[in-house]
This record gives sequence, structure tokens and C-alpha cells, in this order.
Amino acid sequence: MVRIEGLHKSFGHLEVVKGVDLVVERGEVVVIFGRSGSGKSTLLRCVNMIEDPTEGTIEVSGVRLSGGHRTRRKRRQIRELRLRTGMVFQQFNLFPNMTALDNVMSGPMCAGQGKEAVVKKRALDLLDRVGLADKAGEHPIRLSGGQQQRVAIARALAMEPDVMLFDEPTSSLDPELTGEVLSVMTSLATDLHMTMMVVTHEMGFAREVADRMCFFHEGRILEEGPPAQMVSAPTRPETKTFLDAVL
Repeated sequence: MVRIEGLHKSFGHLEVVKGVDLVVERGEVVVIFGRSGSGKSTLLRCVNMIEDPTEGTIEVSGVRLSGGHRTRRKRRQIRELRLRTGMVFQQFNLFPNMTALDNVMSGPMCAGQGKEAVVKKRALDLLDRVGLADKAGEHPIRLSGGQQQRVAIARALAMEPDVMLFDEPTSSLDPELTGEVLSVMTSLATDLHMTMMVVTHEMGFAREVADRMCFFHEGRILEEGPPAQMVSAPTRPETKTFLDAVL
């Protein structure tokens, strides 16, 4: 579903991602974890082409792109790639002047993906899936942080993506609100078998839901493996030091 080959990303003279290769299979949940500033979020933003890779290629559901100048053809390909990916950010990024329902409908309506009545029904179904059917008419300011993030998840799902990208979706939430967001994410993995790349420090979620964990260190994937191995018996001292600090 996702293939990353030789990915590098620099900002000026600072190289943040340093030659990453990663394949995510259909239906697989891959958790990417590591210290702040190690390049995890930049990797995810390159997958969605929010950031252009300096070198390397990204392929999502058959759409393959490389870094470099954005020609007209490449801009079309980026649009195709983004139609295949849904992204949930640390901040909720909801439109404050729109209700929860309108936020979820906004993407499909802008992309011309069906008549309004059809899009509205799907949006209501998605709000129900994330436990917010009764909040459809509320504006973001009247929702808790956890509720706003669940609306953001529903909005990403409304585009019917092939893969979901989560960039530390619980990092700005109070502990009591984190569980409701992780519960929705768990449901996506276990009930819908959604392909997911998740940047998170939530090791409980990783152990329960992930098929594979990748430890990101100084711009590279230093170690990867199944959760039981990664949490209980990491092979690299850097991984063990990090896990000892967060577990």
C-alpha cells in the first residue's frame, strides 16, 4: 500500500530524514516512535507530499512520486496521492466556522465526490462511528479536544482513503481524553482493517494494535519488528533507552 525508497528530506543544510526505506502492506498498522525531533513527523508529511522529498520516492496505492520541482503533471499526481491518503494532525485543524457535520462533508464536497445528500449521509454515518452522532450540529468551540480530534478522524475518513496517517494524534490532549481517540483508532484497525501509519508515544496502543513498530532515531529507522519483540527485547541500546524512559 505504501512504499518509501531512499527518502531524504533536508531543510537548508539540516538533513532531517536520512535515507529511509519502508514498505507498509495493505491492512497493516505500523507505529513509528522515537524522540521528539528525530524526523518522524517529517517522514509522515513526505508520504502525503505536504513536504517534498529532497531525494527518494513515495508510492501510495500505485501513485508514485519523487522529490523535485512541482510541474503541472506532478501537481496532478500529488492530488491523486492525497485522495488515497487521510491525515490526522497533532492539532485538530477543524474549520471553526463550520459544524462538525460540515467539517466532515467539506473534503468530499470540494472534491466533487457525490451529491450533497449522499455525502451528508456518509458524514453522519462517520460521526456515528466515532461516537459523535449527537454533536453533528455543534461548532468546534463547543467540543472537547478529544471530540474535535474524533471529528478530524471522521473528516479524513470521509475521503475514503486507502491509508490513514496519524501524526501524534493524542499529543495535545489531556490524559482523560486520549483514550476516546485511541479507541476510535483501534476500531479502525480491528474492525475495518485500515492501513495505518501512526506516529505516537502511546506504547499501550502500539502493543495492542500495531503489526510492526519502527524506532526512528536521528532521521533513520534504527530498528523495527513486532511489538512484543520491540517492547520486551529491543536489540539496539538506543531503542532500549527510549523505551525505558516512556514505559
